[in-house]
Amino acid sequence: MADVPAPAGKSDALRADVAGHRFELIFDGAQRLQRLLALIGGAIRSVDMIMYIFEHDAAGKSVLDAMTAAARRGVRVRAVIDSFGSGDVSDSVFKPLRDAGGIVIFFSRRWRSSYLVRNHQKLLLIDDEYAVTGGFNIADPYLSDRRTHCWFDLGIIVRGPTVARMVRWFEEIYDYTVHDDGKLLVLRRLIREWPVDAGPVSWLVGGPTQRLSPWARAVRSDLEGARQLDMAMAYFSPGQGMLRRLGRVARRGRARFVMAAKSDNPATIGAARLLYGYLLRQKAAIWEYQPCRLHMKLIIIDDVVYVGTANFDMRSLFVNVEVMLRVHDAGFAQQMRGFLDSQRPDCEIITSESHKARANWLTRLRWTLSWFVVTVADYTVSRRLNFGLAEIDPETEV
Repeated sequence: MADVPAPAGKSDALRADVAGHRFELIFDGAQRLQRLLALIGGAIRSVDMIMYIFEHDAAGKSVLDAMTAAARRGVRVRAVIDSFGSGDVSDSVFKPLRDAGGIVIFFSRRWRSSYLVRNHQKLLLIDDEYAVTGGFNIADPYLSDRRTHCWFDLGIIVRGPTVARMVRWFEEIYDYTVHDDGKLLVLRRLIREWPVDAGPVSWLVGGPTQRLSPWARAVRSDLEGARQLDMAMAYFSPGQGMLRRLGRVARRGRARFVMAAKSDNPATIGAARLLYGYLLRQKAAIWEYQPCRLHMKLIIIDDVVYVGTANFDMRSLFVNVEVMLRVHDAGFAQQMRGFLDSQRPDCEIITSESHKARANWLTRLRWTLSWFVVTVADYTVSRRLNFGLAEIDPETEV
């Protein structure tokens, strides 16, 4: 595939070269959609996609039309869509793509004990040369410039040797979905046997494991002895062991957390705020992003950057199928910290005083109930039982 130029004009993007790889990070939703359409439109051999949410709205139709056009010109097009995340979309919307020769299959197609194991990945592969991932789904709130009901997120486009690893991973997930969908022992083996590359640019995966997922174990290892931590996280509700590790970094050096002030699930806000007191006592800085819903999954530990699809909650740490890109490069880490620095004007700085002022006994009870349901029960349950926290974001529908 020939180089696909970035959109002309004003660019809300960041670029970096690391160990023979070219990275392009796009933070604006409309630019992200434009870039996706350009990549799919320029595909010569293959378009492979794994997606949690694929809506049939304006953004979804644009992407689907581009994939259908690619199939019609002879490009092999395959998509693995999560049946839970995309449960509101009729299978019939993919008929034009299938009629053009494309393949669309659904992860976890039938109701069974494994149904709530979600394929939370967002991955696009073009001609086995470009890999695109990040927190964004294929839907208007992630891929438009609208300022209401939007998600503030990032997408990263990767070109370089490690794209071959994601090509192999797609084949494994595709084969599993076709032949072994719902067989958790097979899925666990895929996750467990995925090789961990210790190089400067590597891909880590996660899934329904009895211990921390492989990507989370890598984060835990990087936290040992770390002195600088920055995290922008949509959903934050780790267990006590991981929380203490974060606190130790704050005590040793400095830690900053950019958290969501708005969400489609207000209970996740309450669950995160329950943990603020501990982090503030460890001298961590906490910012809450105000303009719209934060959906980012970004972790910077000393000179290591993680970006991908996993939240810092129990589902992403233990259950969901996830993918995270790990980059060990001091310059790239500095660039990403600069990006977080630039978000300060759009954030409310949470202090010990302001946190205590809003943490009356009733609010703390709601936070505790939210944490219990989000951490111990499930995100889906908590979204319906928001414990009176809906006032955090009156626009609760996506």
